[in-house]
Amino acid sequence: MSFSLSRWFRKMTTNAPVAFIITVVGLAYAIFLFSGGLFTLINKPLPSYYTGSTFIFLYPDVSNQFVSDTIISAVLYALGFAGMLAIYQSAKNASKPRQAYLLLVVGITFLLISYIFLEGAIKYKGG
Repeated sequence: MSFSLSRWFRKMTTNAPVAFIITVVGLAYAIFLFSGGLFTLINKPLPSYYTGSTFIFLYPDVSNQFVSDTIISAVLYALGFAGMLAIYQSAKNASKPRQAYLLLVVGITFLLISYIFLEGAIKYKGG
């Protein structure tokens, strides 16, 4: 029985799609934690707030958050990661200069958009 389990374990760890899936799940978990998903699951805050004339999607205090805070930050972290991945892929495509340049521009754009909006959200929450 132990031989068949070791053979199964060796087969699972050397398979490339399994390593890819583990990497994607790990990155999704990290983005979930960085965006405040655990806080949202434990405290169950409001999705957003309606003041009578406008909706507020970002909680105006650093010590608390809405569910929309979590979603916005998770999307921005994922966008930043996609930008980093595009920059990495542009370095791998050095033999195709046009494609490498396009990937570099798209990656830097995604990274800057993510950074600017995350800094703006932190500045808004900070007061």
